[in-house]
Formats: sequence, structure tokens, C-alpha cells
Amino acid sequence: MASRTITLLAIAALASACAQLPTAGEPALSGSEAVIAERAAAAPVPPSTPPQPAAVATAAEAALLSKAADIPPADLWQRVRNGFRMNDLNNPLVREWEEWYSSRPDYVARMVERSSRYLYYIVEEVERRKMPAEIALLPMIESAYNPQAYSRSHASGIWQFIPSTGKHYGLRQNWWYDGRRDIIAATNAALDYLEKLYAQFGSWELALASYNWGEGAVSRAIAKNQAKGLPTDYESLNLPSETRAYVPKLQAVKNIIADPARFGLRLAEIPNEPYFATVATRVHIDVKLAARLAEMPLDEFKFLNPAHNRPVIKAEGVDTLVLPRHKVQTFLANLENHDKPLVSWQAYTVKAGEKPEKIADRYGISLARLKEINGINGRKKITTGLVLLVPVKGNSTPNLPDLPAPRVTLPKAIKAVHYAQRGAAARKVAQRQAARKKAVTSTRSPARRVTVTIRAPASGTKKVVVAQNQKDR
Repeated sequence: MASRTITLLAIAALASACAQLPTAGEPALSGSEAVIAERAAAAPVPPSTPPQPAAVATAAEAALLSKAADIPPADLWQRVRNGFRMNDLNNPLVREWEEWYSSRPDYVARMVERSSRYLYYIVEEVERRKMPAEIALLPMIESAYNPQAYSRSHASGIWQFIPSTGKHYGLRQNWWYDGRRDIIAATNAALDYLEKLYAQFGSWELALASYNWGEGAVSRAIAKNQAKGLPTDYESLNLPSETRAYVPKLQAVKNIIADPARFGLRLAEIPNEPYFATVATRVHIDVKLAARLAEMPLDEFKFLNPAHNRPVIKAEGVDTLVLPRHKVQTFLANLENHDKPLVSWQAYTVKAGEKPEKIADRYGISLARLKEINGINGRKKITTGLVLLVPVKGNSTPNLPDLPAPRVTLPKAIKAVHYAQRGAAARKVAQRQAARKKAVTSTRSPARRVTVTIRAPASGTKKVVVAQNQKDR
């Protein structure tokens, strides 16, 4: 019994000593503080209070903390910060892009201002899919949240879809409408695509690299590293410069959003609430008229509805208008009371032999206005088969046929890059063929084509292509 009592006393003394040790986050006691602590320890200990009230108080505090945690932040930026989940990169490219953005405060301010209309919706969709909040910042590096952004490779909208990928993910593209610029449709398509890429690669960094470069290219880069016994993470792959900088650029934006003051920037607050609502479009309507019925500036209306290629919104049965929440009832009431035609423009296909002046006269507008409304300038001409917008005559039913999107072709510079990146296999084949050809040809250098201009007094100037030996250059 005595030994048991001694053991218990030893344990109690050890526990008391441990309780007085400073924690890792506490500073060590100074000499005077140690004396005070020693005197306090020697003082009589008051009777302990019953544990029940303390337990009740702790539970009440925990309930309050839990309730406070359930209250969403008032500022959308804080909500975004709370959702960051991707691993942080820390390399010179990140520093370089931090410097780039922080040295352009006006650019960042414009980007933030544009994002303020769309960001709440995108964050909602990202969270609903349980994706990291960094994905909501991706349009900042793709397009600076500019819905009209258009690249040389014909990527369009805030998510920068090229035509083929847009079609693959259900984004309709025709003469009247381009779903790649539709904020709602394009956001859903982009998140579908990113989810697919994440499922394929198991890494958000590789998913983002694939979004930029293509999943086929990233898969080949991974296979090359695997064949060499090298790591296959994002930072270990041999990537083109744009893709190599892609995730660091996003990391730089993330760092700025996380702590803008550290970079000498201030982000305008965005309320953590929906900015817009949608209204089903059951009738064709002019863009200008729709903005007027919503009692909002035309530019603001277009910013929320950037997918419409023409000044007419052609209803397709599933389309929606995007309006500020407080303008929805205004629009619906004014539309109900509007008793005039909703459409003032229609499509017209130029017939063989028709002159632009005659078409303009027939529809009561000047040739300059006809060209302006159809975006015809510079070298573009009005030719047979071209579809034009012309005014609707009187109360006649407007001609709004289903028309395909205009064909697009890659510029020569983009084609050169595209062909150059077709793969190492193709390059090796070309190199082998060149080596064989060199082996069987004579020592004489092959001829090259040279354009020579000959001026003839009678017939003007004509060009003749002759052959010239390379060593004669």
C-alpha cells in the first residue's frame, strides 16, 4: 500500500512538473518571472471548482465557434483564399510573374474589376465540384477575365477555348452565337475539361499543363521521362516555355490574392453574393433593345452577354440572357409592356452580280452603315454568298436562318509552330531522309528558286523564276 502511495505521488509530481514546462510557442521565463512563478506555486491553492460549469462553458464556446465558422465571409476574396488547396510552387518563374503583376497595378485593377461580375458564379461551380479555388483564378492568366479575348490560334472567351475543343465540350458556335464566350456555358465546359484532365493525370499541375499544351503532348512528355527513369511531375517534364510558365503564373496570381499588401497592391472588394441572374430567351430580340428594356448601359449588357456575334439575339430555346439580379424584374416588366417589333435586323445572302450599293439602297441604309454593321473594312469585300445583316422592312417577319460559323484558318506563323511541334518521330524521319538524299547527290549544291523582276517597256513588269546554284549566291 505504501509503495502504491509513493508511486501515485511520484506520478502526480511528474505531471505537475510537465504542466509547468513552457510550450514551443512560449518564451522561457526570466529570472524575476521565475521567482514570481515559484512564489505563486508555493501559495495555497484555492479549492477547485466543480467541473460541470466549466464543461458547460466549453461546450457553449465550441458551439459559438462552430456557428461562427458556418457564417460565410462577406468578402469573396476571403472565400477564395479559404479554398486554396493546390501545392505551392516556389521557384524563380513564380518570382518573375509576381514582379510582372505587382509592377502593373492598373492592369491588375482592370482584371479584378472585370472578374467582379463573374467570379461568384465560377467560385460556386468550383466548390460544387470540390475543386481547388485556384481554378477560379485560371481566367486571370488565360484572358485577364476579358470575355472578348481572342488569340492568334482562334482561342476565344475567358477560358480560351479553340473551336474544336469547344465543340467537343458542347459549346455551340454558329453565325449568331459563340458558346466559347458564353460565361455560363464556357465555365461549365472548362470545368468539365479540367475534371477530366485531373482524373487522367491525378495532379492539378499536370491537368493545367494539359489544358495549356494538350493532354496528348503532356502524355508523351511523361512517357519520355518514364523511359529514362526520371520523375514525371510537372516540374520534371520537358515542357515548352509557355507551359513551363503556366502554373508559376497561376501561383503568382494566387500569392497576390492571398496577400496583396505584400506586393504593394490593393484588391477591390467583391461581395460574396451573386451578381447576375438568368432569364430564358424565348423570343428573338435586338441586343440594343434588350439592354434598353433592362434599363442598363449597352456596354454592361454586352459584357454580361458576350456570346452573341450579331446585334440580334437569336433565341434557340435553351439560351438565357444574363442580367444583374436587380434588373431582372425591370426587364420582364418592360418586355411585357413592349408592343413594337423586337427585331430590326435580319440575314441576307449576297447573290451573284449584286453590287453592295444596290443592296444598301434596297434596305434604306448607306453603304458605309452596311459595312459598319457587318464589320467590313480594309481588304474584306462584299462578295457572292456572303451573309450580311440588313434592316427588317416594316413589320415583316425577320429572316433569321440557322447559319454555320465562319470558317477559320490558322495564320502562317501559327501553322509553322504547329507543324514544328508534330513530334520527334516526324523530325527524325525527315532527318533520315535528308541524310540519304545527301549521300546519293553529287557534290554540287542543289539549285534554289530565285525571283527575278524584269522590266519590259511594252508589257510592263513580269516575274520570272530561274534556278541559281547555291554556291553562286
